[in-house]
Amino acid sequence: MLAAPTLTVAAQLGAEALAPRRAEAAAPGLVPSLPGPAEVLDLNDLLTAAALPTSHLVTITLHTDGTAHFALPRAEVGQGVTTSSAMLIAEELDLPLDKVRVTLADARPELVFNQLTGGSNTTVSTYTPLRVAAAVARGRLLRAASLALGEAVSTLTTKAGAVLSPTGASLGYGELAERAAALTGTAVEVTLKDRARFRVIGTGQRRLDALDAVTGRKKFAMDLRIPDALPTMVCRPPTINGTVRSVANLPEVRAMPGVTDVVTVSTGVAVRARTFGQCIDAIRALRVSWGPGTAEGASDATVLEKLRRAELPLAVPPLDLLTRAVDARFTFHFASNAALETNCAVADVRADSAEIWASLKAPIVAQERIALSLGLPPSAVRVHVTEGGGSFGRKLFADAAHEAAEISRALGKPVKLMWHRTDDFRQGRTHPMSTSRVRATYALGEILTYEQRHTSVVTDFGHGVGEVLTAEAARLPVADLTFSETMFQLTQISPYHLGVTTQLLSETDKGFNTGSMRNIYSPNVRCAQELVLDEVARRTGQDRYAMRRRLVKDARARAVLEKAAEVGEWGRTMTPGTAQGIAVHAEYHSFVAVLAEIDCRPGTTGRKIRDAYTGPRVTKVVCAVDVGLAVNPRGLEAQMTGGIADGIALTLTSGLHLRDGHFLEGSWDQYFYTRQWNTPSELEIIVMPPTGDQPGGAGELAVAGAMAAVACAYGRATGAMPTVFPVNHHEPLAFTPLPTVPPVPASPADGRDRAL
Repeated sequence: MLAAPTLTVAAQLGAEALAPRRAEAAAPGLVPSLPGPAEVLDLNDLLTAAALPTSHLVTITLHTDGTAHFALPRAEVGQGVTTSSAMLIAEELDLPLDKVRVTLADARPELVFNQLTGGSNTTVSTYTPLRVAAAVARGRLLRAASLALGEAVSTLTTKAGAVLSPTGASLGYGELAERAAALTGTAVEVTLKDRARFRVIGTGQRRLDALDAVTGRKKFAMDLRIPDALPTMVCRPPTINGTVRSVANLPEVRAMPGVTDVVTVSTGVAVRARTFGQCIDAIRALRVSWGPGTAEGASDATVLEKLRRAELPLAVPPLDLLTRAVDARFTFHFASNAALETNCAVADVRADSAEIWASLKAPIVAQERIALSLGLPPSAVRVHVTEGGGSFGRKLFADAAHEAAEISRALGKPVKLMWHRTDDFRQGRTHPMSTSRVRATYALGEILTYEQRHTSVVTDFGHGVGEVLTAEAARLPVADLTFSETMFQLTQISPYHLGVTTQLLSETDKGFNTGSMRNIYSPNVRCAQELVLDEVARRTGQDRYAMRRRLVKDARARAVLEKAAEVGEWGRTMTPGTAQGIAVHAEYHSFVAVLAEIDCRPGTTGRKIRDAYTGPRVTKVVCAVDVGLAVNPRGLEAQMTGGIADGIALTLTSGLHLRDGHFLEGSWDQYFYTRQWNTPSELEIIVMPPTGDQPGGAGELAVAGAMAAVACAYGRATGAMPTVFPVNHHEPLAFTPLPTVPPVPASPADGRDRAL
């Protein structure tokens, strides 16, 4: 409580038990599977439990104009959490949604684990604390109104930002803010609304920042006007993580128009200039001698060889005359973790302090690490979290913020650092290349054992799921596998009864910049499992949907599967060369089923678009989703739509080609994310009715389900189970790779040559 012209309240929370999960008995005849670790306690549960001890520090401020403000200790990167958070506050405070303002909090070390955005956890972990804080604020306002009106609190009600008396008197929240703030010694007991009384939660709301986003008023890091912070870019090496040996023409480049500074840093040669165009010109002019990188000479083939050598053995052989087996090995190539907004940050480093502005999902870790690198106490480094233009796990890493701080310290000047798009693709974070070795044994139409050995290039978890020490420990060679295997087990759920089931992870090769890109392991792991199920169904003469319906462990999984099959008309007659696929995915207390239809006929795959890869087209997707309680169904639909586009891309078109220690793709026009000509012309998202009083995770939910469904549809349409992803990876390149020296292309004079 603050006795000031505002009312500030904090959520007062005791220990809250995590919701238990009830296993459903296997149907007669099935060989049941024991629950996996993530079915008992998953990563989302751990993140929620870790955030709980500091949830009492969550505060809401009510102003004298009747508006409420909340500084959200999470990152808004397009997923809509500022809107859903405002909805939670508006619900319990009985305040119109447009009177709730949500901004992003600066790094707050006292929050410890409560300022980390990841694992689809934001809405789950803030759902109760935010409602409690809002309800306490409402209780204090009622108490203040009771004193002002001389009436019992029990006789008063609240509506639309005002306290109402049965006598007809009313007092607006703004009028009561100062009085309520003065009640510092008054305890307020509150009861949260039950679901039947919700008027905001569960209703579809448009994004509160939608108008600003489409009109250009929304502020990202590069939109900030920080005094003397000039555009800055880095000339980067031709291979992954190469180093600078020498620069032959520093005086010449420093004399170029607009250039103010050129300095060598750990990641390359930094250029500061009046405009970003002048930065690009200077970078292209630099003559740098480079040392080797961490993946020197590596290619897709060499990495695949390492992965196969690191695969853990399968344990259960098929028994002649008794059982048969589906044996398969799947390869998933590197995928880019580039977001629409490139890596960028603003830094102003002084002798005794530093100030950073960036979109950060782990700002406390960023603050501590930057302070350590600058030799400053963390309290001397102020980190402001800006809104971000996409992330999908990318902004868990503060690469741009660290780099901006290093450059600003070297120059003694503020910098506005922006990575070039080509930097993002060639030196940025990637989803690691991996293989999945799978064996499923079966007899009499029943699956008896399922083994999956997933082998991956090391996923870097050094962004810190908490303190810097945790992050550093994760980097130790002896700790890598233990830490990664834990993450694997906490995120992987097999939604089916597949007999004796084992899913294990092995890792190799630390030479790449990787990250926990959307869903971490799930898209690849689930895709492999669903394809093997399709193959078992084909060999045993079972309908693919009917088999899945019989095998699913959970009633909620069965419900979304049935809904997707019903709305998508599973089993309808399809033209040769086209087919349906269906898949289920479960994570973080949520379930999704995706039905996809694909067209692999020559007339479709042979479409010609300049500088593009067309290939097969997904023509229809039906997605049924159950997240327990959807706070904002409209936002949930948007999340599912984006996840579906991701899944289509990972299956069909989006992959990085590694050659001679660098990736060939250099921009979005070469990395073929799902394009307009490959998006389904029919798309339906079905948000299931609430199945609980708590929300589940949703941010990444549709990616794995969509990837698996599209892969299964592709296999049926072509008559052969796909084993390499994306499926176009070994086809001739549909683009001419950009040179690696200079590392970025020239700025285009205009775009008229791209007009259709």
